[in-house]
Amino acid sequence: MSAVLAPEDPLGMKLSVGLQRLPHGADLPLPSYGTPFSAGFDLYAAIEEDIILAPGAWKIIPTGIAIALPAGYEAQIRSRSGLAAKHGVVVLNAPGTIDADYRGEILGIMINHGQEPFTMTRGMRFAQMVIAPVTSIAWNEHQALDETSRGDGRFGSTGIR
Repeated sequence: MSAVLAPEDPLGMKLSVGLQRLPHGADLPLPSYGTPFSAGFDLYAAIEEDIILAPGAWKIIPTGIAIALPAGYEAQIRSRSGLAAKHGVVVLNAPGTIDADYRGEILGIMINHGQEPFTMTRGMRFAQMVIAPVTSIAWNEHQALDETSRGDGRFGSTGIR
């Protein structure tokens, strides 16, 4: 199956995002969508040697790319479901956030929650990235908040009658 570079956009308005290939990732594919309707695109491990993640261990994995997001957007680094389901390998701080003003290399913090060591290899699809709009807010402080049916019910409170 060949990689899909960008999903079809029904409005014909794709967001333009600057991308720089770094020297250690120059031979790797650009991030790509797996299918035309994928929300996230795959990131590739720009590592020089195999990395073995022991159970419970984590490592920072470089991608060999840097991006320039426009103001009002973020990039979210997320786990790939196949690695999570088959090996227990996930993004540690999922979703990791890349802010619009960051210009360094995109990195993923990967952890092995599985029971066996996991080997990461150069060019392996190890995480995915989703670009999302960001809402900026202004706090509006009050002495008390409006009442709701939930009130101050905490964790799991909506499943209790």
